Amino acid sequence: MGDEPSKATYLGLDLSTQQLKAVVVNNDLEVLHETSVQFDNDLPEFRTYGGVLQRKEEPHVVTVPTLMWIKALDMILDKLRVCGVDFSKVAAICGCAQQHGTVYWTKGGRNSLKNLDPEKFLHEQLAMAFSVTASPVWMDSSTSAECKLLEEAVGSPEKLAEITGSRAYERFSGPQIAKVSRKRPEAYSSTERISLISSFLASLFLGDYAPIDWSDGSGMNLLDIRSKDWCDELLEVCGPSLKEKLGKPVSSTSDIGPVSTYFVERFGFDEKCRVIAFTGDNPSSLAGMRLKEGDVACSLGTSDTLFLWLNEPKTVTEGHILCNPLDDKAYMTLLCFKNGSLTRKRICESAAQDSWPIFNELLESTPRGNFGNLGLYFDAKEILPVLIGDYKFNKANEKISRYNSKEVEVRALIEGQFIARRAHAEDFGFSIGPKTRIIATGGSSVNKAMLQVLADVFNSPVYISELTNSAMMGAAYRAKFALLKNESTYEDILKSLPEPTIVCEPYDDADTIYKPMVIRYRNIIEQLMENPLKKF
Repeated sequence: MGDEPSKATYLGLDLSTQQLKAVVVNNDLEVLHETSVQFDNDLPEFRTYGGVLQRKEEPHVVTVPTLMWIKALDMILDKLRVCGVDFSKVAAICGCAQQHGTVYWTKGGRNSLKNLDPEKFLHEQLAMAFSVTASPVWMDSSTSAECKLLEEAVGSPEKLAEITGSRAYERFSGPQIAKVSRKRPEAYSSTERISLISSFLASLFLGDYAPIDWSDGSGMNLLDIRSKDWCDELLEVCGPSLKEKLGKPVSSTSDIGPVSTYFVERFGFDEKCRVIAFTGDNPSSLAGMRLKEGDVACSLGTSDTLFLWLNEPKTVTEGHILCNPLDDKAYMTLLCFKNGSLTRKRICESAAQDSWPIFNELLESTPRGNFGNLGLYFDAKEILPVLIGDYKFNKANEKISRYNSKEVEVRALIEGQFIARRAHAEDFGFSIGPKTRIIATGGSSVNKAMLQVLADVFNSPVYISELTNSAMMGAAYRAKFALLKNESTYEDILKSLPEPTIVCEPYDDADTIYKPMVIRYRNIIEQLMENPLKKF
């Protein structure tokens, strides 16, 4: 394999909430094979709905049978083999997984991993390998008390955000571990190793406990994002001997070892095949979308999400700073806004008879700046800012109950959403301008009228990428990059791939219109947060 690099292939995996996906790419990163296992449909014996288990009696508790993920790996490798994948050509394996979930290996788990029988399925041999058989995942919101403990341990939510990149979040791994330690001390005591879902999946390929990588580790409320090591004060709050149970975290570009002999003997992998540190799905998406310093990835879906590349972290209590998966010295920001496409659809229904062509006509028939009208629409309680309801303002900053035309309402919604995205990106220290590339993805990225507003508000050109499944593809790309990082940059590795296509550029007067509106937005939010019922 090493003598014929041009024939080398790379395996990338993505263990998301509802499915496990896998892709094999060639040396030019072209897709050779792609397949998936849908948890609800393909593994009905685990009785998941939407990939998770949730009981009416405990609606805030959301878990997944750990063994289901292992059985999914058994299935997907068999599917790839049936598709004709030659595993002997795979030079490296890398993957990603839904962030914030935790896996609890029981005492003797490492021994089980090291002594797998290639004649048997993985799930048959690892059925008894876990002290907690149902892994808590990111949808779980049952750890409010533990979040408070973490913030109190270091003094405040702001201090926790300064250390770990985020204030305490119920879905994060640190509070989850603390809950297991407090509520299930016997299970915690019998736990030999705690993995994130990403490092758990890597452990299966490695035949040993895989380390947690810095990027996924920075979504735990436990990792000091500057020192790249665990914060002792926070570990002590969560549980005894936690540092030993977590192991030492490593760079996200680490080669963590050769593939296990189990996979060599069962599937025909080359014994020289390397396992690269697995990471979280959001960091992997940054790699898949090929973000560079100065770029913004804007995913326009049910939720709107911004990914930003940062050189220096800034402490903000809303949003997340993670270690960068491609550059050990850099960081990434993840900003999530709950009210995305569903809110846009609501206004489309009420103002445009549920017709996107009509919606776009209304949007394009109003001038940039919307005569000074600005709207903020939050169907669900928003994350940034923490508000719910509709807030409509005229050019005099007076709060009004309704706009006098449908076209004003449509533009108020879209401009308001994108002004909020820009304001919060700048709050994280990101510099917006003509040299910034906005890479739009997600369902609404097909709407050019909407993307033009995005370009104008950010005063930056907007590009779209043909890439789908960016997290899975990012894993495959990182597999090759980690092997060659001493010889090539990430951009060099990906130079054979098509560049994103430019679709919109801002008008010349865009910044003179929207820069003052961003300042105005901040002032409105400040006053709303003080008193949401205030009459402006």
